[in-house]
Amino acid sequence: MGIGDKIQNAAEDFGGKAKEAAGNATDNDRLKAEGQKDQVVADAKKVGEDVKDEFKRD
Repeated sequence: MGIGDKIQNAAEDFGGKAKEAAGNATDNDRLKAEGQKDQVVADAKKVGEDVKDEFKRD
């Protein structure tokens, strides 16, 4: 995984956490759900990059 990908995934995860927190604070279920989705997407991208890294190592 390139450093740029790691930064981008971390930013997406952080943004998702911020949206979720804002949704909780404002009692906005749509914003909360969108934040959770963003975090799941960031996690999935990280797993995909980790798998690619493992295949490159072999």
